[in-house]
Amino acid sequence: MPGTNLTRDEAQERARLLTVDAYEIDLDLSGAQEGGASGPGEDGSTGGTYRSVTTVRFDVAEAGADSFIDLVAPAVHEVVLNGEALDPGAVFKDSRIALAGLRAGRNELRVVADCAYTNTGEGLHRFVDPVDQQAYLYTQFEVPDARRVFASFEQPDLKATFQFTVKAPEGWTVISNSPTPEPSDNVWRFEPTPRISTYITALIVGPYHSVHSTYEKDGRTVPLGIYCRPSLAEHLDADEIFAVTRQGFEWFQEKFDYAYPFAKYDQLFVPEFNAGAMENAGAVTIRDQYVFRSKVTDAAYEVRAETILHELAHMWFGDLVTMEWWNDLWLNESFATYTSIACQAYAPGSKWPHSWTTFANSMKTWAYRQDQLPSTHPIMAEINDLDDVLVNFDGITYAKGASVLKQLVAYVGMDEFFQGVQAYFKAHAYKNTRLSDLLGALEETSGRDLKTWSKKWLETAGINILRPEIEVDGAGVITSFAVKQEAPALPAGAKGEPVLRPHRIAIGAYELQNGKLVRTERIELDVDGALTAVPQLVGKQRPAVLLLNDDDLSYAKVRLDEESLKTVTEHLGDFTESLPRALSWASAWDMTRDAELPARDYLSLVLSGIGKESDIGVVQSLHRQVKLALDLYAAPDWRETGLATWTAAALEQLRAAEPGSDHQLAWARAFAASARTDAQLDLLQGLLDGTEEISGLAVDTELRWGLLQRLAAAGRADEKAIAAELDRDKTSAGERHAATARAARPTAEAKAEAWASVVESDKLPNSLQEAVIGGFVQPDQRELLAPYTAKYFAAVKDIWNSRSHEMAQQIVVGHYPALQVSQETLDATDAWLASAEPTPALRRLMTESRAGIERALKAQQADAAA
Repeated sequence: MPGTNLTRDEAQERARLLTVDAYEIDLDLSGAQEGGASGPGEDGSTGGTYRSVTTVRFDVAEAGADSFIDLVAPAVHEVVLNGEALDPGAVFKDSRIALAGLRAGRNELRVVADCAYTNTGEGLHRFVDPVDQQAYLYTQFEVPDARRVFASFEQPDLKATFQFTVKAPEGWTVISNSPTPEPSDNVWRFEPTPRISTYITALIVGPYHSVHSTYEKDGRTVPLGIYCRPSLAEHLDADEIFAVTRQGFEWFQEKFDYAYPFAKYDQLFVPEFNAGAMENAGAVTIRDQYVFRSKVTDAAYEVRAETILHELAHMWFGDLVTMEWWNDLWLNESFATYTSIACQAYAPGSKWPHSWTTFANSMKTWAYRQDQLPSTHPIMAEINDLDDVLVNFDGITYAKGASVLKQLVAYVGMDEFFQGVQAYFKAHAYKNTRLSDLLGALEETSGRDLKTWSKKWLETAGINILRPEIEVDGAGVITSFAVKQEAPALPAGAKGEPVLRPHRIAIGAYELQNGKLVRTERIELDVDGALTAVPQLVGKQRPAVLLLNDDDLSYAKVRLDEESLKTVTEHLGDFTESLPRALSWASAWDMTRDAELPARDYLSLVLSGIGKESDIGVVQSLHRQVKLALDLYAAPDWRETGLATWTAAALEQLRAAEPGSDHQLAWARAFAASARTDAQLDLLQGLLDGTEEISGLAVDTELRWGLLQRLAAAGRADEKAIAAELDRDKTSAGERHAATARAARPTAEAKAEAWASVVESDKLPNSLQEAVIGGFVQPDQRELLAPYTAKYFAAVKDIWNSRSHEMAQQIVVGHYPALQVSQETLDATDAWLASAEPTPALRRLMTESRAGIERALKAQQADAAA
């Protein structure tokens, strides 16, 4: 039985038979404020339903052919095919409506169903704001969830036009892909969209607050809108968001040589959103945590700007031109990631010209981590069905793919790259493509043969290691220099063979000048095969540091020679530029994860250099990585010593930081996350109740919750204290924070209550479930959490089978006993894998979690031996 799955073979056969022309979708959401009609509910529903009427016109290539349309709904009332009423009970099964004996040429289908509101962030999500008690709706359809709202041929290559008609409560606003019309009797009739895929259609419905502006260029005006709930309106920095948006319009239209392809551009900050944002054509939805209620560092603004630009880039690459099937999801996401960061780096007037530092420091670290898991896969993954793609929104699809695109740009040249992209958009507008269509265009403009490049980079898994091989004479003059490339064995269980790849890299030579590491020479070259000679360095005085992959052009692990490593260890914070610092920090973190650098030595390295680190994004990453190293990679009998050292250093840095600075706020959060002694916890309590002050540190709403959550985890804040804080912050964010704090309390009762609310009940909405899991898992509470290992393995398969994908994945990954770093946890996982017969998607998530235990065990052994 297909259940809710769809295979690639089924999609290809359906695309061969059908050409879809147009949808007309009529939704009655007039009961949304009350939660809709009561219905049986189903996977992810809140129990309430609404009427959905779909009329779809499509052409069929063969007379008498059989096919199907997709629908996930509690009830189907009418199915009318070419004027003939079909029995819904006979034709609707397993999320499909069977369409038998189709006519050659034009066919028309009408489906009337009751569809369900959800609280999982999939389909049509319904949320009630505790501030105003108003309901707010939005759709989230990627990958296969348009079928939760209307009957649809749910695959990206069956594009069509979509005309929405929506009845909504009095005073509400309805936003969709087409410009918002004037309602008549609370009915909103939208103009048809251009030809787009089902998964980028959208509806956002509710009494949202909005701000409007325009983007004007070459005589054309594009209306711009920004929306959020009224309870967030005072925090909405619309001018800042519009400025980033206009910068993106300007840069993308120039680089793509193609005008923005839709009639307007709305950005809607919506509640309880599972991802960062979604590229619905002309109606982008964004998680409303990006409307900052409290002070955040510039790193948060940079990440938000990248998200805004990422979604805007998708309007061309993804929406205008769309992948044929989900195996090219990587190209969709990688292109948007690469171009958004390139826009931040190169657009005139950008606030974040150092964005490649952030990319190296965060996205690449994610990619390297993902590529060393047993589930590693080629960038161009084999996607056989929807279950495959749902677990493939990973560090390879986004971050490794974008890293390899950056490598491709260095390989073919930036001008040639964008000339190829321009030809690609013009040739395939409003159509579907494969990777070969883009590579063909790039071959034309660059003159490079990309077939070998593509085979080695996109069709194989794993990471190469680049090492310098250097010889010098007695006077310190280089007599020989080469780059050695290695292809380590893939992780156990991974498919494929390790391969050497062509790399376009830069080598940077750095000298110490007045205590600073300054680049004195840069050589760019192609590295291929096991050993590549670099004659340009022969005969020159050996510099203090030789850095392979300087400027981070390629995707590879980099190791330093002994002399360079010594200098970098002593002077990591002294590079004048942020990118070589980030590359060096990333290399040290990679060595720590690989058990080459003991966790205690990593801590010492960070403490020696972090005070000189000016890039706030790097500082915050180092905070997270040190905490992770101490929690998972430090030898258990030394861990508390390391945590005490780190927390004392964090407090020292907090007190020394410039008052009111981003660094001060970052150190306050780092200190709060690991405070442990009575005196440190007293300071947190004093900051919270106002009896203690640190000059310049604003103890605002979000920081207050951070302090309280740590106090709760340490047993210093009870239910009364949590309830009092929630009384100060009666918002949805406050409810999430309170749920985390309650689950963090170090009592058997608190853990049992948290566990039951997530595992034994399915009533929590997605955001509260995530908050409870986050509070439940506390590194200082290993013994208290130990009994839940067996409970987890007993429950996890039923959870996977009974919950929606997003909700199940949260639990499977979030509740895995990752803190129980022991052979016993590995054995328990192996026993479960051997007996449970999990689906491929569930098996993947479990083996990835298991790999984390295996890595932590090796790192702890290395630290113990130090």
